[in-house]
Amino acid sequence: MNSTDTQTTGTHSAQRDVLAVVSQSGPTVTFFDAVTHERLDVLEVPAQPHELCFDPDRRLLYCVSTYVAGYYHAHQGRARQIAVIDPDTRTIVDTLDTAPDHAPHGIVLDRERARLYVSVEATDTEPGGVIVYDARTRERVARIPVMAPGPHWFAISPDGRRGWSTNKEAHFVSVVDLERDAFAGRVEVPGSEGLDVSPDGRYVYVAAPKGDFGPRPAAAPGLRVIEAATGEVVRTLPTEGVVFPVHTTATGLVLAGELRMAEGPAGALGAQTDGVLTVFSPGGLEVIGQVEVGRFPLTITSSPDGGTGYVSNVMSSTVTVVDLERMSVAATLEVDRAGEAGAHGLAYIPAARN
Repeated sequence: MNSTDTQTTGTHSAQRDVLAVVSQSGPTVTFFDAVTHERLDVLEVPAQPHELCFDPDRRLLYCVSTYVAGYYHAHQGRARQIAVIDPDTRTIVDTLDTAPDHAPHGIVLDRERARLYVSVEATDTEPGGVIVYDARTRERVARIPVMAPGPHWFAISPDGRRGWSTNKEAHFVSVVDLERDAFAGRVEVPGSEGLDVSPDGRYVYVAAPKGDFGPRPAAAPGLRVIEAATGEVVRTLPTEGVVFPVHTTATGLVLAGELRMAEGPAGALGAQTDGVLTVFSPGGLEVIGQVEVGRFPLTITSSPDGGTGYVSNVMSSTVTVVDLERMSVAATLEVDRAGEAGAHGLAYIPAARN
């Protein structure tokens, strides 16, 4: 199950910062040294893994598997596994079954309350929602409806009281009350992809509209800025291309991964050229830099100090490592794949501190 390029398992692997990267068609999680970018290990996981979430308090890495095969609206069945991985030994130590729910997408940890949130698609009897797990016991404790069929990315406020879900075709972002585990309302947007919350919790940044892979989106692409306290869209940050992933760093930078399409008729999945990472300033949200990345940027994360960004590019199956101070590419990591879709979810795993 576990193939090793460099033997660094056991306690030795806990002594270095590591970047974990999903390969959707691998299906694998690849571990890289976050400093040297050396490939350390490759772990096989259940089919069609999508996103990752690291729990530093229990040193566990969660990996959601979304479909049996294929993509959103073009799949051969919805999966329901969440692999629980020890990132130091790089082994699967448990598997969570989301039944009766299926197709888990986004996954977020609230460290303060030790709660794990997982967005899931609608079933025959329930709208799409967010499953809540106790991170200490890995027991399911609640399900929150988001009143849309296909919730994808999910983000929570720094105080753990509010959550927001993007919903692709549904023309709203769902707002959930995490103290009552209840649907709390909606914010109108023209379909949506990724989202994240500012470090101070004041704003939610949402990629909208959803991606249709053609050269012209249905609405002007960009980021909708939602004021968390009022639930109102207070600003739109325009972009040239459709944005999929959105990420805020510890320093407040807002990172957006833009698609670029090949010239000619409306393209399908795979018709993308190299994308671009657009970086907005923490205060005024001005564009302060752009860096070319691989084909179809899909997930973004950053180092704990906010100095380095990581962009996974699903169609080139690479991770672009970006120096966010110099606004330049520091490295490009190759991720193995068995099919069309490659690098997807990301997690930065700091070394264990004694």
